[in-house]
Amino acid sequence: MSHRRLVRRGFALEYLTLGWNAVGIVIVAFAATRARSVALAGFGLDSLIEVGASVVVVWELSGAGATRQRRGLRLIGVAFTALAAYLAVQSTVVLVEGARPGHSPAGIGWTALTAAVMFALATGKARTGAALGNPVLATEGRVTLVDAILAIAVLAGLVLNAAAGWWWADPLAGYVLAGYATREVRTIWRDTRVEHGGVDVD
Repeated sequence: MSHRRLVRRGFALEYLTLGWNAVGIVIVAFAATRARSVALAGFGLDSLIEVGASVVVVWELSGAGATRQRRGLRLIGVAFTALAAYLAVQSTVVLVEGARPGHSPAGIGWTALTAAVMFALATGKARTGAALGNPVLATEGRVTLVDAILAIAVLAGLVLNAAAGWWWADPLAGYVLAGYATREVRTIWRDTRVEHGGVDVD
């Protein structure tokens, strides 16, 4: 396949990711509000951040400068920091207070669909990134793969709450999301510093 076609495929995969996450933010926000689910709220915020990550990859495929890419990645790192803090605090409050989230059929359905879609998109990004020799696209593909795994974690919490009354599974899924966000922060800051020999370049 030609380089141009591979680049077009890369754009298509990112735009599909953007579109899916944009729709998901609305659906998950509605479901999280109705069910008072920490895990769903965190998943919705994570989807919002991943929209930003996809935008950074689109910049890279468009030939944007390294400084702009680095600043975009660091903004995403700041957003992940806020997400981790929110989820850690909110999940702890829910566990301490024993606040029981409601059932969320919409959340269960959407997270199940999202897991399947993200697995497919992650595979496409990994293959296209490898064919292009583009580490940014390949790396974002790994992030998409983690999104699929997070969707499964949130889905498990929702199903356990609905089927077995294990209300604490919801905030535990929130802790899983918080751990992921913390890991992403470390990775982003390490990578943006390593690329420039540990020295910030404006």
